[in-house]
Amino acid sequence: MGEYNARLRTLRTMQILFDESDQDHVLKGPEIVELLRNRYGIETDRKTVYSDIDTLIEFGLDIVKQKGGRPGCYVASREFELPELKLLVDAVQSSKFITEKKSREMIRKLEQIAGKYAATKLHRQVFIYNRPKTENETIFYSVDTIHEAISGNRQVSFLYTEWTVKKELVLRRNGERYVVSPWALTWDDENYYLVAYDKDTKSIRHYRVDKMKDVQIENRGRLGEREFRGFDLAAFAKKTFGMYGGEDTEVTLRCENGLAGVVLDRFGDGIMMIPDGEEHFRTRVTVALSQQFFGWVTGIGRGMQIAGPAKIRQEYLGYLKEIAEGYQEGAAEYE
Repeated sequence: MGEYNARLRTLRTMQILFDESDQDHVLKGPEIVELLRNRYGIETDRKTVYSDIDTLIEFGLDIVKQKGGRPGCYVASREFELPELKLLVDAVQSSKFITEKKSREMIRKLEQIAGKYAATKLHRQVFIYNRPKTENETIFYSVDTIHEAISGNRQVSFLYTEWTVKKELVLRRNGERYVVSPWALTWDDENYYLVAYDKDTKSIRHYRVDKMKDVQIENRGRLGEREFRGFDLAAFAKKTFGMYGGEDTEVTLRCENGLAGVVLDRFGDGIMMIPDGEEHFRTRVTVALSQQFFGWVTGIGRGMQIAGPAKIRQEYLGYLKEIAEGYQEGAAEYE
């Protein structure tokens, strides 16, 4: 029993050091003795505490025993440094697919890793609770089920939902279950997507995980191995706009030089950028042709043009014409 208490005392000493100490908050031996007594009901003395700390140092923990004007001990480094934890907190807070409730829970856990004093800095770091958040609390279970299906080479089925103008999620396909072969999970535009093979359409499809309900593993092996052989998820994300599918098409873009960063951010630094006069360059990229791609080009403005192929250029002009006609038809109504 005494040996058990000794091991427990050492572990509690470690916990106190991680919770209560850092370079700016040094703990003296008597303070640790008092914390052990008041917090855990463990009676000990200063000499034993320092012996336990030596054991923890020998175990590999980065604990500094400081002498001089500020004698005592503190944890010098942790598995995650404060700047790293701040980045994680930012990511959790700003992620739309993580509910507000789950965001708070995860941040509390990150604060525990940081220690008491650094936790106050994390707590003040970011407050983005007004940012849109999903209300689907089951998303974490859905992600776990999808990973299990991928590792087990099994298909999944689920109910898929969509928003109505009444701000309600309703089932698509009249509640019929979707059955697909999951191959990857990816993050795009702050949403989590399942990338899967659909045997009915014989194509690669993507589904927003926060819109999936009642995800179940099917007792059927996955399909689509040939389609996903050599599948490059990064390349797939570059050519797909808003995760809307379309036929892969090579498009030439003529851009002002000032848009070089925009193009590189979107398509990566593997593309060719050929000068076209002193103020422009041309680049050929592969995109999943869709209205979302046309919308992206339109949003950039006059500095970017679709230079070819001629057929795609005409499709884009038709897209712009339809938008303009819609505004003209409704002009009188809104004046």
